[in-house]
Amino acid sequence: MGSYVITFRSVTLGQRGERVLNGSGIRCSLYRTPRWMEEQGCGYALRLWTKDISRAAALLRENQVPMRRIYLQKTDGQMEEVPV
Repeated sequence: MGSYVITFRSVTLGQRGERVLNGSGIRCSLYRTPRWMEEQGCGYALRLWTKDISRAAALLRENQVPMRRIYLQKTDGQMEEVPV
């Protein structure tokens, strides 16, 4: 199983998301997105190591942290957008 990536429009939103998720016991880290993601308006992302992406997305929504997109990064490095 790979990890999940949630993209955000700004570093500030990514930092807020990181605090919410880490504070709720969901391990994540903030990083600058690759160039191809920036073209979609996503500058920062959180990498999550969780199987419960629905819970993570719900926590971000409850805490009013707007997300852009959610991807599953597979073990082969490929990224697949996932609806949540």
